[in-house]
Amino acid sequence: MAGLKFANLGLLLLMPLAWFAPLLRAGYALPLFGLKDITVISGLQSLWGTDAAFALVVTAIAIFIPYTKALGLTLVQFRLLSDRALPALHVLGKLAMAEVFLLALYIVLVKGIGHVRIETAWGLWLLTFCILANAALGALTHRALRYGPPREARAPLPHRSGWAKR
Repeated sequence: MAGLKFANLGLLLLMPLAWFAPLLRAGYALPLFGLKDITVISGLQSLWGTDAAFALVVTAIAIFIPYTKALGLTLVQFRLLSDRALPALHVLGKLAMAEVFLLALYIVLVKGIGHVRIETAWGLWLLTFCILANAALGALTHRALRYGPPREARAPLPHRSGWAKR
């Protein structure tokens, strides 16, 4: 469980970095025009200027839900929150996966226009890693709390009198 704790703490540090990392480079499909880096934060800023209601939904899906899930998982791992919160954290994890779907949908839509050039950047890989690691850590934490440590790490079973040792 100690490894899961430190992995989740690392994830809490990587997530804000992924929000500011370049996800995409976008621009005109002409050779003289440069490409502009798009991050989660810059995308949200431009979205807030055009459609505040949709920006609120995307902000919740992209930032608050994944980070809340990772923070809640950390609290469960450090026994500061009851493990009865795991089902709610599992639901938050499913909502956090919607972020990857939205990004993929935007890439497909914009590439279909034809006059725009889109390139994926390293931040998209980092963001995808954070989301998948968040899901994996949630599943591993649930398993560790449900089944306990592996048999080798537990105390050996006592021998009963009359049983032969093998």
